[in-house]
Amino acid sequence: MPRKAQTESVADAHAAPGGAAAVDRALTLLSAFKAGDTSLGLIELAQRTQLYKSTVLRLLASLEHAHLIQKLDDGRYALGAEVARLHGVYAASFSLDKVVLPVLRQLVAITGESAAYHVRQGEARLCLYRVDSPHPIRDHIKAGDVLPADRGTGARILIAFDAQQTRARAPKDRQLYAKIREQGYYTAVGDRLAEVAGISAPVFKADGSLAGALTLTMPVSRYDQTYVKPVLECARKLSSLL
Repeated sequence: MPRKAQTESVADAHAAPGGAAAVDRALTLLSAFKAGDTSLGLIELAQRTQLYKSTVLRLLASLEHAHLIQKLDDGRYALGAEVARLHGVYAASFSLDKVVLPVLRQLVAITGESAAYHVRQGEARLCLYRVDSPHPIRDHIKAGDVLPADRGTGARILIAFDAQQTRARAPKDRQLYAKIREQGYYTAVGDRLAEVAGISAPVFKADGSLAGALTLTMPVSRYDQTYVKPVLECARKLSSLL
């Protein structure tokens, strides 16, 4: 009978509802590879996944067979050729709107307010995607609108997480952007329009650089601080998908 692990593994802590435990554990081995890792040893894989080394070896055998993992001459492990093939298939089919719009719709469904995705465009910011609130009273920004680069919660996020933009600001403003980076989001009432409140959070690329800003807007009368949580959750979801 297998020993019961004294420490819960990463896979057990984040098990897929209704999924297969063995698959969850195998996938955590693939997820153990981070940016900059060319190869990992058995001990490193066991530590990062919180799995027994004997379990890791069995899972690696299956992953090697599927060419998702390859064992190197020095005994360490690297990602296999099948990962590259799958990445090519994914990259060829990737469409940003198919990733961003479902998350915006999810945020609107949770909050009932308008959600948008902003990116920097030269000296301005662009509303790249937008899903409107079902409420008749709302702000009327559209996808494709060019907005001020220094006003609005989305603009503040784009500045705060861009080091070059932050350095160009006055000392007082730099304190504000340091606070935004520390808390990981920004909320404001009337920052761009007096009657509009906003909540924004950064979206990051896989390399950690800023991709854009996820923003929820609403009339001041409907502003709700509890919306910060779903905005952050949806921003993290988008970051994991980009």
